[in-house]
Amino acid sequence: MPTDSGLRRLVLGTMLAAFPGTTPPDWARELTAEGLAGHTLFGRNVDHPDQIAAATAALREARPDVLVAIDEEGGDVTRLAHATGSPYPGNAALGAVHDLALTRRVYHAIGNELAAVGVNVNLAPTVDVNTADDNPIIGTRAFGADPLRVAAHAGAAVEGLQAAGVAACAKHFPGHGATVADSHLELPTVDVPLSVLRDRDLPPFAAAIAAGAKAIMTAHIRVPALTGEAPATFSRAVLVDLLRGEYGFTGVVLTDALEMKGAADAAGGIGPAAVRALAGGADLLCIGAQVDAELVETVVAEIIAALRDGRLDLSRVEQAAERTAALAAWTRAAAPVRATGTDLGYAAARRAVQVEGILTGLDAPLVVQLFAASTIAEGRVPWGLGPHLGGAEQLRVVAAETDAETLRSRAAGRPIVLVGRHLHRLPGGPELVESLAGSHPVTVVEMGWPSRWRPIGVRAFVTTYGASHANGRAAAELLGLTA
Repeated sequence: MPTDSGLRRLVLGTMLAAFPGTTPPDWARELTAEGLAGHTLFGRNVDHPDQIAAATAALREARPDVLVAIDEEGGDVTRLAHATGSPYPGNAALGAVHDLALTRRVYHAIGNELAAVGVNVNLAPTVDVNTADDNPIIGTRAFGADPLRVAAHAGAAVEGLQAAGVAACAKHFPGHGATVADSHLELPTVDVPLSVLRDRDLPPFAAAIAAGAKAIMTAHIRVPALTGEAPATFSRAVLVDLLRGEYGFTGVVLTDALEMKGAADAAGGIGPAAVRALAGGADLLCIGAQVDAELVETVVAEIIAALRDGRLDLSRVEQAAERTAALAAWTRAAAPVRATGTDLGYAAARRAVQVEGILTGLDAPLVVQLFAASTIAEGRVPWGLGPHLGGAEQLRVVAAETDAETLRSRAAGRPIVLVGRHLHRLPGGPELVESLAGSHPVTVVEMGWPSRWRPIGVRAFVTTYGASHANGRAAAELLGLTA
């Protein structure tokens, strides 16, 4: 058994922390110098490109091969553009366009933006197959509901990112797309046999592996046929037998955030979750967003205790640290290819918009945006048509707290453009839309997962396949509402 200091450095080499603010605090830099694998950046760490570059440079002064990760999926999940919304459409829009070269170019462009500010691991692409219309956490983050289409775009996204010298991390293995619960808040269950996973959920991961993905992220979901009562993040049957044995993955297995209830509650805390994840076959532990020095020390102490009392084998932790170090070495040796083009994301978003019905008679409409809460993954990022409207009047309402007559009166004979996200499951949304459309000209703009629901009586149903800044501009332009 190594010395205490040797064990500490070994264990730190399996961990991704996070820090508050736009400048790494002393403790974050000190832990990095001691051997901490790296940090994940969140929206609160991001102000402007020069600031991000300075923050990542400060971490590299502590140790040159530090990993700096971020969730930059484009579309609805963005950290670089959290203040305005992403200039790129997300996966659902790219899947709807179904141009693999475009997906590769968009992810290459995102990778270039990350590399320019010193980020070397992107916790993307999301390659879950969104087979549940009511999925509360994946939705437009998925390339679609067809496994083969998602697989094709998964490979293209990985290739695009890694051509920019940024490691791709395909997520969430073995597939979060069939859930109707959010693993940030509870432990979802996907109760299907392995044969269904192989046909429906796993092809995109196989494609990502074939494309050379450097990392794959685990899902905090329960698959009884494989994991019993535990999440996949703790399961050797999933992470070792299936992912490595059957699918031949040799890169880094990275956990989803261990602070999420799907992991922490299942293990009795973040520290025990870290131990179980390592024992299950994970290599790099994403602690989460709310991290400080005390939490890092608590997790380190828990893992060291597990090594001493036999819950963890030393060889398993050494293997995890070696894989993580190999990933860091790849990021330093990568020879990125730079991309050009400034309007790529907006052009892609325009191609994704689909219209059912007739877009006429929309002079001077009342634009009504229905409030929709953001998921934890998305954060509070602006969305809608508002930033792109010329002189059109916009009203924001809560669907369950307004009524059709109020909106008709406010419109005063003008047509109404009703903008929403996931309208089919928005409380009061379907009823409000159909009541309004029964006696008023209404055009619906769906900026979430469109589902199979179509409201009766509307003049047109416009699907953007996402709510990014680019998606919003594309819809506003199509409707003739931009200045």
